[in-house]
Amino acid sequence: MNKKSLLTMKDLSNAEILDLLNDAKAFSSSHSDWQLPVSNQVLTANLFFEPSTRTHYSFLSAEKQLGLPTVDFNPETSSLTKGETLYDTVRTFEAVGYKLLVIRHPQDDYFKELESIQVPIINAGDGKGNHPSQCLLDLLTLYNEFGHLDGLNILICGDVAHSRVAASDKEALERFGSTVRFAGPKEWEREGYPFSDFDESIEWADAIIMLRIQWERGAKLESLEGKDYLEQYGLTKERYGRMKEHAIVMHPAPVNRGVEIDTDLVEAPKSRIFEQMKNGMLVRKAIVKRALGLPPFGRSKA
Repeated sequence: MNKKSLLTMKDLSNAEILDLLNDAKAFSSSHSDWQLPVSNQVLTANLFFEPSTRTHYSFLSAEKQLGLPTVDFNPETSSLTKGETLYDTVRTFEAVGYKLLVIRHPQDDYFKELESIQVPIINAGDGKGNHPSQCLLDLLTLYNEFGHLDGLNILICGDVAHSRVAASDKEALERFGSTVRFAGPKEWEREGYPFSDFDESIEWADAIIMLRIQWERGAKLESLEGKDYLEQYGLTKERYGRMKEHAIVMHPAPVNRGVEIDTDLVEAPKSRIFEQMKNGMLVRKAIVKRALGLPPFGRSKA
């Protein structure tokens, strides 16, 4: 596997994470019009084997803004319908001249099948395993808000068991010295993830990250006890009102309005949900730049 691939947050040191965050910040200011040198404008393919709006099209926007010739792969019109394997699909793109691949796939750790692929691969989400670009945009949102990533209290609530966002965010935030708690239905508890009572943790958190219910990954729920999900496990206006004055609300989206979060709170003053989307494009520009072997605009210290 190419050393510039980004498959999990473990592929990055703390210093490399900060480099990416600072590059992303530069793309919103001093380097907003920066494009790749012609020698780095390599043919790029986005291979999304799952539906996606934000991740897919923010990668596409990032690639286009950087000047990369880019194509989108459509599984429904490919040889996958004839039984082609994931490896053979990816190997084909490598063989015909694509030099950078962005892949989302429903299988956990799909990239383990691709260890012999030599072009850089950026993992745009694997099953319920990893989502490094989402984690980085979450880190950028927190970094912009608080100016640091250490000592923060982060509460992640919802379908933790099936969330690759929860997994990647926990990995990175704990490395930087923040405390991460989880909340939600007992059915969705996850080994090694400290669960707490949502209502008791509301006033503790500096940031609350709400998660989508992932029915498509087999999420089931039998503990509503006659109440709806929003009332028991969602961010209601009452809970919002008990948050710290400086605390913020985040969500990886898509948002099920009125389910994980009251619809009026999606764009409330404490919400950073659409800011996360903007940050996602900036972070993905930085990730693509790194994958092509270009150094950070300025070196950071961990």
